[in-house]
Amino acid sequence: MGYKVPVGLSNKHLHLSAKDLEALFGAGYELHPTKPLKQPGQFAAEEKVDIVGPKGTLKGIRVLGPVRPETQIELAMTDCRAIGVSAPVRESGKLDGTPGVKLVGPAGEVELEKGVIVALRHVHLSAEQAAEAGVVDKEMVSVRVGGERGLVFDNVLIRSGAGHEREIHLDTDEGNAAGLKNDVEVEILK
Repeated sequence: MGYKVPVGLSNKHLHLSAKDLEALFGAGYELHPTKPLKQPGQFAAEEKVDIVGPKGTLKGIRVLGPVRPETQIELAMTDCRAIGVSAPVRESGKLDGTPGVKLVGPAGEVELEKGVIVALRHVHLSAEQAAEAGVVDKEMVSVRVGGERGLVFDNVLIRSGAGHEREIHLDTDEGNAAGLKNDVEVEILK
């Protein structure tokens, strides 16, 4: 039996830089946390923005905090098709060569040159949890989902170290394909 991790389904969302936060919400603006996330120090914020692509708009998309050095938009492939953006599957933070979109907030707009990704599916583990699972940071593994729509996800990145807590992040397309809900446990395969 492999190491089990709970599912965290990731709906479309974005992380803002301090500069873009101010452009969208006003000078000196700070995010208002509404719900802590499982990953230490991260939270869902009250704030929402519209994401405008060449073919359409995604309205009222949640901002996650805290602010980051660069703005990053994480969409499922279905969301990308809806607004006419061809985003690559990428690890968080790897934004070179990604498409941009326009963000619309209550105080202004930001035209991004890059920043839209389909997040590479990944498992967060603390160093202790990674040791228990027999995996290391940046290792690629497979993950088995049981149940009526069971399947195996290949190419799942391990993200381990300080600031990580046991959870697999899958987007809504991946979760729907496997009939998953938050906190269902899945198994890391070596």
